Amino acid sequence: MSLANGRLTQAQRTEISDMRMLDAAIALIVERGPAATSLKEVGLKAGYSRGLAGQRFGSKDNLMAFVLRNVGDTWLQQLKIKTGGKTGLVAIHAALDQHYRFCREAPDQVRAFYSLWFESVNAGSELEEIIGNIHVRRHQDVFRWIKGEMDFQEFDEKHANMIAAQFCASVIGIVYYWLANPDDLDHALNLHENLKGTMTLLLDRQQENKHV
Repeated sequence: MSLANGRLTQAQRTEISDMRMLDAAIALIVERGPAATSLKEVGLKAGYSRGLAGQRFGSKDNLMAFVLRNVGDTWLQQLKIKTGGKTGLVAIHAALDQHYRFCREAPDQVRAFYSLWFESVNAGSELEEIIGNIHVRRHQDVFRWIKGEMDFQEFDEKHANMIAAQFCASVIGIVYYWLANPDDLDHALNLHENLKGTMTLLLDRQQENKHV
């Protein structure tokens, strides 16, 4: 980060404090869960006053939304790098490889993200819309990969949507298993590999059915 006259600008100080509070929030969510994580504790753990997080974010839901967006954007950037220009099974397999890699290399971020994901199903949660948009985007990515692999005459929109839905549901199930068994990354890897096989069978069957 560049300095002007050896001093940080206000924007730079804000960026640094935001990232420190992001790290603090992730650590507390992983340690205690979303419900037991408070704005005051996030500010203190980040090394600031107990009131700074409240001043910056206004509410706990706004802070949690900040965590979701930052972790989600990091994941999306990595996914785009790994799947860019790919379609069909190649893209799906690359996405699953990257999802497992993210679990292995940034486990706290993934655990915090999905803890908030599951928390958002509570009635009245302000995080519900954010998670809903992420879910729709994930579904659309898989649908687009499938569509990009098929000839126009072969493409079946209904089945493509069903396969995309199966993919999304399976990934969430894998993560739920891993959250309950955080030390069992080997089995989480096997579940990712098994899902690759399932997606291969589903796409092969779709193509076979169009040629019957």
